[in-house]
Amino acid sequence: MPGEDLILERLAKIEEKLDRLAALEQRLDEFARPWDSLADLGRDVSLLVGPAAKLLTEELAEVETGFQLEDILTMLKQLLLSFRHLTWALEQLENLIDLWHDLEPLLKVAVPHLIDKLDEMEQQGIFRINKAMLGMYAKLAATYTAEDIDAIGDGFVRMHGLIRKLAEPEMIDFLEKLSNLPTSIDLAQAKPTDPVGLMFRMMHKDARQGLGVAVEMTKALGRLPQAAGKKV
Repeated sequence: MPGEDLILERLAKIEEKLDRLAALEQRLDEFARPWDSLADLGRDVSLLVGPAAKLLTEELAEVETGFQLEDILTMLKQLLLSFRHLTWALEQLENLIDLWHDLEPLLKVAVPHLIDKLDEMEQQGIFRINKAMLGMYAKLAATYTAEDIDAIGDGFVRMHGLIRKLAEPEMIDFLEKLSNLPTSIDLAQAKPTDPVGLMFRMMHKDARQGLGVAVEMTKALGRLPQAAGKKV
């Protein structure tokens, strides 16, 4: 059966050549596929070129009166001359960014604390007091002239000086003792007294002490005109 073996061998070689040819066709198809995509893209672009060129022409016609080619050259010249300033601006922007990175953790802590403090001040009524004071100042400005307000300001300054004197320890002790004086008086002992009885009553130790205090106060009152004359 040598003839049959020879036929089978030839058929095998033919099949092998057909397989190679099929593989070559597949490779050619894979190679040609991108070119087909490019061809499709070219056709799509060619369809868009006409409307785009028309639109560009219309837009350029609108700006033709306000735009010249020399404007581009002037802009490029100004840009080249401003590179130093642009570099400095970018450096400052970088510094600002670094500063923000440094301040951001502090702000995260400080802002909530500030909000809590403002809320506490609001709860204490400080803002309402300030609002009322501003309203008072507005009423003063609407009622009095600038000279009157200046005089009122001088009076407030002198009143603060008086309050400062009242805050001294000696003055506070004196006012406390003076405020306790009415409670120490026994009104039941307040009886009608004639000049003779007054003499006997003045023999009491407390009466003589009170008379001494009254004399000292009288002496101090006598110095008031002199003090007022010096201030004038």
